[in-house]
Amino acid sequence: MNSNTSVPSVSPENMSSSSKTIVWFRRDLRIDDNPALAAAARDGSVFPVYIWCPKEEEQFYPGRVSRWWLKQSLAHLEQSLKSLGAELVLIKTHSTLSALLDCINATGATKLVFNHLYDPVSLVRDHNIKEKLAEAGISVQSYNGDLLYEPWEIYDEKGQAFTTFDAYWDKCLKMQMEPISFLPPWRLVPVAVTGTVERCSIEDLGLENETEKASNALLGRAWSPGWGSADKAITEFVEHNLCDYSRSRLKVGGNSTSLLSPYLHFGELSVRKVFQSARMKQILWRREQNSQGEESVTLFLKAVGLREYSRYLTFNFPFTHERPLLSNLKYFPWNADVNRFKAWRQGRTGYPLVDAGMRELWATGWIHNRIRVIVSSFAVKFLLLPWRWGMKYFWDTLLDADLECDILGWQYISGSLPDGHEIERLDSPQIQGSKFDPEGEYVRQWLPELARMPTEWIHHPWDAPHTVLKAAGVELGLNYPKPIIDIDIAREHLREAIFRMWEMEAAAKAATSDGMNEEVFDNSIGIETSAIPKVILKENSSCPTYSSNDQRVPSFQNGNNGSLHRKRAKCVEEERLPADKPNNHNKQAGTSRGEEDLCSTAESSASKRQSISRMSFSVPRSCSLSDGRPMLECESSDMKQSWQEKIDLEQTSSKNGN
Repeated sequence: MNSNTSVPSVSPENMSSSSKTIVWFRRDLRIDDNPALAAAARDGSVFPVYIWCPKEEEQFYPGRVSRWWLKQSLAHLEQSLKSLGAELVLIKTHSTLSALLDCINATGATKLVFNHLYDPVSLVRDHNIKEKLAEAGISVQSYNGDLLYEPWEIYDEKGQAFTTFDAYWDKCLKMQMEPISFLPPWRLVPVAVTGTVERCSIEDLGLENETEKASNALLGRAWSPGWGSADKAITEFVEHNLCDYSRSRLKVGGNSTSLLSPYLHFGELSVRKVFQSARMKQILWRREQNSQGEESVTLFLKAVGLREYSRYLTFNFPFTHERPLLSNLKYFPWNADVNRFKAWRQGRTGYPLVDAGMRELWATGWIHNRIRVIVSSFAVKFLLLPWRWGMKYFWDTLLDADLECDILGWQYISGSLPDGHEIERLDSPQIQGSKFDPEGEYVRQWLPELARMPTEWIHHPWDAPHTVLKAAGVELGLNYPKPIIDIDIAREHLREAIFRMWEMEAAAKAATSDGMNEEVFDNSIGIETSAIPKVILKENSSCPTYSSNDQRVPSFQNGNNGSLHRKRAKCVEEERLPADKPNNHNKQAGTSRGEEDLCSTAESSASKRQSISRMSFSVPRSCSLSDGRPMLECESSDMKQSWQEKIDLEQTSSKNGN
């Protein structure tokens, strides 16, 4: 990439006073490098608005800690806009479109601007809003404020979507594009409001209820939401922690990662700024022959790339929030065991590193990316729990819950991606513990009942002599659970499930085809899923709002230019793999087009589903902790979640050190 170019702010005297623009804030809660805000300020007077519509969130309604962050971020943005001369209007409604129309009628605005989102729900909503407002004669323009490259800009030489990260990221790094950052406007001219807008205060949005405030107060001690804090966070990381990132990123205790993921999710921090800041350091360290610094930047930028890839996948394959990318996984016999799911959530599996991670998650809304990998892998490989259950729980509990990153993470762990973990890979929590928490400090911090266990036994107390357990005050089965399942039994159950999957797949293919090719298609058999509205991109829109900057939506495409290859079992376990080397199972640039079953659109997913039989597949409701506190209120698992990397930005980086 070339060096950064900044677009200067515009003096109010040079603006066209006749232009009235509504700036619709969503997950772009910043003043700096905000292309939609910059465009509106350049054209004339502005009417900034944030619309909270719980009804439209549906199963993706944010969890408690995520809503806390949103509330603090909105308060910070409100003050920033006020200091520039404009007031942020907050609206709570049952229809985003109706709220926008009310704003237009009250202000006489002739234009709406916003920055892109890429999840299936937002794609559908934004497309519909743009069409409706265009019919009313309102100009609508949208911008890229979230990514280095738009998802529709990166395809292979055949014009197909990439389905492996390495091939995708290599293409991105070879792209010749000069990133442009937008300086914050030094003053905003507010639109004169002549009508009525049903605005509300931040408290009236209902992002935090009284029962949540005591718990949320603790979050403020560790985190400072807001775009101003985000700017300080990236500066602190780049100047003081980035150089050691390659060595420290896998330490599960302390602040060993960038901690930028919440700021990136809520758009308080520009990904362009993150990339360029790190890249400049890499250039400097290369001149100084600082190989560790160079390697750290490469790994960190790969983490940034994985976040980009998460948006790329959900855009090109909108069904991935509810179905695996690899079609053979639709036959996997998941074990919908409510009791095991509850034990996993509560940190009562009997595997210390897993339990410590889940208890930290519940207490703080945060866990290290490596711990996210370990606990999610345990859920799907040891307990055979449906990956969507875990994805949904992460969405409900993570501070940096991000749908696209959650999808990437859980599909990666469950073997649903061509370059993800092998479905048959079973990682031992005991070995993971000795590797990433060798002294047991992390386990002792979150499992006080094991605080006196010797380091030798801290990650496998079930093997400790009775005298050691007694001296440590540990009574297995009483104050700390016995392992929920023996690792050898879990390995056998996983192997049996894989064989069963193959048998069902072979039987299905024998009945319908010659079984030669693996295709990406709607693999929702046996799972009830929420319908995704049909969306088709109109290449030559008659809408007067179309521009090269505008948001696109997935288009219906079929072809026979490639296929995804199924991965056969190798009985791979972590003990037999170099754990810190990437699993480059498929380095080829897998493509996304098959025969008739291959498509990357919401329309094809929805239409196919109507011809498929279903059975109930729901996440348990109203589960609670042992002391009676609610753990999860889940809906039907027609649903949503990162990953391991939910990807803390970094969640992403864990893919580099399997």
